Amino acid sequence: MILNRKSVELLSPAGTWDALVAGVESGADAVYLGGKHFNMRMHEGDFNFDDEMLKEAIAYAHAHDVRLYITLNNLISDEEIPALREYLAYLSEIKPDALLVQDFAVLELVHEMGIDIPIHTSVMMNTHNEHAIEKLKEYGITRIVVGREMTLSELSLFRERTGIEVEYFMHGDMCISESGQCIHSGVVFGQSGNRGRCLKPCRWAYSLIDEKTGEVLDKDSDGAYKLALKDMCMYRSIPQLIQAGVFSFKIEGRMRPAPFIRRIVSTYRKAIDAYIADPTGCQVDEEGWKSLYENRARDFTTTFAFGSTTRKDIGMTGEREPRFFSDAVKEAGFQDEILRQEEDIHKKNADRRTLSVRVNTLDSAKAAVDNGADVIYVGGEAFRPLRPWTLAEYADIIAYANSKAKVVINTPRTTMRRECGELEQFLTAVSSRPELAADGIMVSNLGSLKLAKQYTTLPVQADVSFNLFNHLTAEFLKKNGLTQACSSLELSFEQLREIVENSKLPIETIVHGSYESMICDHNLPGMSLPHYNSLDNPEVLDRRYALVDHAGEKHAIRIDQFDRNHIYFAKDLCLYPYLKKFNGIASYRIEAQDYTPEFTGKVTKIYREALDALADGQEVDPSRLDELKQGPRELGLGTYRFRQSRNSI
Repeated sequence: MILNRKSVELLSPAGTWDALVAGVESGADAVYLGGKHFNMRMHEGDFNFDDEMLKEAIAYAHAHDVRLYITLNNLISDEEIPALREYLAYLSEIKPDALLVQDFAVLELVHEMGIDIPIHTSVMMNTHNEHAIEKLKEYGITRIVVGREMTLSELSLFRERTGIEVEYFMHGDMCISESGQCIHSGVVFGQSGNRGRCLKPCRWAYSLIDEKTGEVLDKDSDGAYKLALKDMCMYRSIPQLIQAGVFSFKIEGRMRPAPFIRRIVSTYRKAIDAYIADPTGCQVDEEGWKSLYENRARDFTTTFAFGSTTRKDIGMTGEREPRFFSDAVKEAGFQDEILRQEEDIHKKNADRRTLSVRVNTLDSAKAAVDNGADVIYVGGEAFRPLRPWTLAEYADIIAYANSKAKVVINTPRTTMRRECGELEQFLTAVSSRPELAADGIMVSNLGSLKLAKQYTTLPVQADVSFNLFNHLTAEFLKKNGLTQACSSLELSFEQLREIVENSKLPIETIVHGSYESMICDHNLPGMSLPHYNSLDNPEVLDRRYALVDHAGEKHAIRIDQFDRNHIYFAKDLCLYPYLKKFNGIASYRIEAQDYTPEFTGKVTKIYREALDALADGQEVDPSRLDELKQGPRELGLGTYRFRQSRNSI
C-alpha cells in the first residue's frame, strides 16, 4: 500500500459551531455532527445544530474542502417516524456527505424516499462480522464503524475479506459494553443509551462479591469504578492503524469545547502527515504526546486494539472521571401507576396464545415442555458452570418435544470470526442430520441471519439484540426473511402498542425473567481480583460473581463459553399482573436461562394457565404472583413504568 494524503481520513467531532471551525482549521478531512433531533448526543445544553445551522455547516465545510457527515444514529420509536421523514427530506435537500445510522428504519426510509446520500453504519449497529457486511452492502452501505471490541489484526482480515471502508475510534470516551447492547440507563431511568440519553451507570462505583455467599472479593483491588473504561488514545499506534487498513480515524467528543477539539485534531494531523511522508523514518512526536497527555480528561488506553483488556485499562479509582451523570438507584418494583392507565393493545389474539421459554439446560427444556410451553429456545450462550449444548442434547430435546412443543435453536448474540466459523459448521449439521431438524433458528445480528438463510431452510426469527423499536424496522426484518422478531426491552407499553398494532411481522415480547443490562468482552472479575488466574486456577471461571452498586442492588455476572461477561439487572421482569393488556402478541416469552429446572417448570405453568384463562375470557389469578416471587431475584416492571422511552425530538 503506497500512502498519500488521501489514504487516511482524520474525522473530527463537532457539537457547536466553534468546535466545527476548530476541527476544520486544525486539519480535519471530515467532521461529524448531529442535528437537534435523532442522534446519540441528546443531553441538555447548547449542543447540536438546528436545521439552518446544518445547511450552513455543510456549506462551510465544503468551502474548505472538508467532508461533513450527519449523525442519525439512535433508535427511533413509532411516534417519531413522521418527524424522521421530514428530517430525511430536509437532509436530502442540503446534501451532507454521509449519514451515520443505527436503526434499520432509516435504511427503509432512505430506500423508500429515494435518498441518494451515502450511508455509514454507526458503531451502535454493532457490526462485527463479514457476513453482516455482505447484507448491508445490499442497502448501499459504503462505510462501517466497526465495534470497539475488534482488534487490529481482526480488523485487517475483516477489511481484506469485505473490501468495505472502515472507520475506527482512535481517541476519546469509550463504552465498556458492546455497542447497542447496553440497556441499563433505558430500563432504570427511561433514558436510553441507544437513543442518545445515556446516564452512564458504567461510571458508578461497584463492589465485587461472591454471588452465592455474599463475600466481598475486591477489598484489595485498585478501586470501586470497575466498569469505568479509560479513554481511547491511539496516538502512539498510528502506523499500526494505517497498516491495518483503517481509512477513517475517528475522534470522539461531540460534547467537547472548541479548544479541546483544536488541540487533539492538530496533534493527530501532524502525526498522521509525518508518517505518510516518511513511514520508515517516522517516530512518535513526544511533544505531541505530551500535549495530549497533559490535557487529558481520563487516563488513556488502547482497549482491544492489541488484545484483551486488563485492569490497567479501567479507571478504577474514579479520580479522573470528569463528570458523573447519575447515581445508583434502586430498580423499580411494581410502580405501575402509568401502566395501569394505558389502553390495552388493540389487536386480535390467537385462539391459543403462544408461550415461549428460553432455557439453559436439557432438564429445564423438558420442564418447560411438560408445563405447557409452545416453543422452547435452546442453545446460544451457556453461562458457566453450565456447558454449551451438545449435538446429542439438541437431538434429545427435539425428540422429546415432538408434537408437544416447537424447538427453536438459539445462536450467540455476538458472532465474531470464531463464532461465525463454529456457527457455519453447526448449521451444516442441523441441515444435514434428521435428528437435528429443529423448528427454527433464532439470530441476533445480520451476519447470523445471513448464515442461517445460507445453510438451512428453517424459519428464522430475530432475538432481542436487534433492538426492534418501530414497525419500519419490523418491515426491514420481514423483507429480509425473518418470520418473527422480539421487541426491545427499552420500549414503554405505549411504544410497544404502536409496534404491535402496526407491524406486519409477528412480534414476540419478553414478559418474565432475568435479563442483561449490558454485555462486555472484558473479564470483569479478572480485572478486579489480583490473584485471578484462569490458567493456574480454571475453577475461577465457574464461580458465580456479582457487582453491588451504592444503592445495594446486586447485578449478577454471567460468563459465557466465549468469556464474555453478561451483567444482569438486580430485578427480574414480571408482567404477570398486566398480561390482559398485552393483546396480539405473537409470542409471550419467559427468560428462564438463569432459573433451575424446577423453577422453570413452575413459571411456565403459571403463565400457561394465565394465558389460557385470558383466552377463555377469565381473569389472571392474582395469588400466583406470590409463587413467581420465589425466584432468585425480586421482581419489577422494568421500563414499563415509564410513559415512554424519552424521545429524540
